[in-house]
Amino acid sequence: MEGIHETLLMDAIINPEVIPHNVSHAFLASIILIVAALVIRGSLRLIPKGTQNFLEIIIEAIWKLVDENIGHHWSRQLFPFVCTIFIFILLCNFMGLVPGFTAATANINTNAAMAVPVFLATHYFGIKVHGIKYINHFLGPIRSIAALPLMILMFFVEFIGHLARPLTLTVRLFGNMTGKHIILLVLGIISPWIIPSAILGLGVLVSVVQAFVFALLSTLYLAGAVEEAH
Repeated sequence: MEGIHETLLMDAIINPEVIPHNVSHAFLASIILIVAALVIRGSLRLIPKGTQNFLEIIIEAIWKLVDENIGHHWSRQLFPFVCTIFIFILLCNFMGLVPGFTAATANINTNAAMAVPVFLATHYFGIKVHGIKYINHFLGPIRSIAALPLMILMFFVEFIGHLARPLTLTVRLFGNMTGKHIILLVLGIISPWIIPSAILGLGVLVSVVQAFVFALLSTLYLAGAVEEAH
């Protein structure tokens, strides 16, 4: 067993492709976030400044997003999940703007690894809050014996729609981040200095917007699961 581990380690050192770029950069982003959290935690101030002030602005914005859409009761439980996803995606997106680095979010596997937990958390909290009545979210607004065929149709429509959610979260982020890198590369070849500088500013905006969209959709999915069916 030790021989197998040593062989795998040597392969990873000799051939970096053994560890995909998205995995290594995702781990690097996680380490950066953990170290930053520990440093800021050890130097918290009543009057924030510098990095603490910047992070408090981000956290307060995400807290308002979660609290206004999900409600005060469940927002306390779901806020850490949504906020972690937002900050992680934002950092990964920004890393893709640094020469020599790759955005982990430009790989579909990384995005799927975040979209699937959102999908599972949505239905976990939906069942936790409503129990067996959670199925009402899939039956449409009219629930009676006379409307049984419509209820069955709505169930399959809602079921397919819920299955498509992690796919749309994954592909949307992947497509936007990959497209941004391709544009930067092409314009960098055409005009090495002027145009890429302008596009780089647009890349920052795209990175922020895509992280926010992923967090917003995750929040809305969770909010729909915990609210009463109508």
